[in-house]
Amino acid sequence: MLFGQAALVHATADGTYHFGFKKSTNGGRPSIDEEGFKSLLKQHGAIFTGDMSVKELYLTFDNGYEQGYTGKILDVLKEKQVPAIFFVTGHYIKTEPELLKRMASEGHLIGNHSWSHPDMSQISAERIQKELNQVKEEVATVTGQKEMRYLRTPRGIFNGRSLAVSEQLGYTNVFWSVAYRDWEPKQQKGWQYAYKNVMAQLHPGAVILLHSVSKDNTEALGKIIDDARSQGYQFKSLDEMKARTP
Repeated sequence: MLFGQAALVHATADGTYHFGFKKSTNGGRPSIDEEGFKSLLKQHGAIFTGDMSVKELYLTFDNGYEQGYTGKILDVLKEKQVPAIFFVTGHYIKTEPELLKRMASEGHLIGNHSWSHPDMSQISAERIQKELNQVKEEVATVTGQKEMRYLRTPRGIFNGRSLAVSEQLGYTNVFWSVAYRDWEPKQQKGWQYAYKNVMAQLHPGAVILLHSVSKDNTEALGKIIDDARSQGYQFKSLDEMKARTP
């Protein structure tokens, strides 16, 4: 199952977009300038990077289901003292309550990835609200986390209506500026592959999308953190980014 991607962007006739971006190389600026939706994201307060003049990184994970790696990811984050956000689905909430409790107890954010992972551009405003409210309520029941402010739309598919509805519900839509094809458990290529793909795209203000089902990501994460820090980067929470946003 696909839980997000850095695909080539395209818009459908009804104004629906699949998020995509021009990747950073050599620490340069990634771009959504030519993709046709920059003004739409800005209008609704969505983000895909932080401040690109500051050497800060934001780790984000999509958790649709569990392959046995999230506990190891949490071990690395705890050892390295790095904050992250985990975007979870209804399936994940129902099957992995103990991991959710650990995320919250160790100071990580839990974000909304919708209850059933639908195409948000093709469902009603009422269904969007139900999808998001159910995740928020169930996470609160499991972890005690009452607030949920961040949304990662399934598969990066959105339109003006889905952005507007989620914004009205109090969410910041979080896209990404570092990603690679990492979400297929049977197509892992070794930790070096993950490491090279992430490190090649690092840039100031990067929002890094990783999928927790990836063995490669899990095994590369510690070295990614260490080597990013050796380049002068600091890892920050999305709350710290938003606190500086006017």
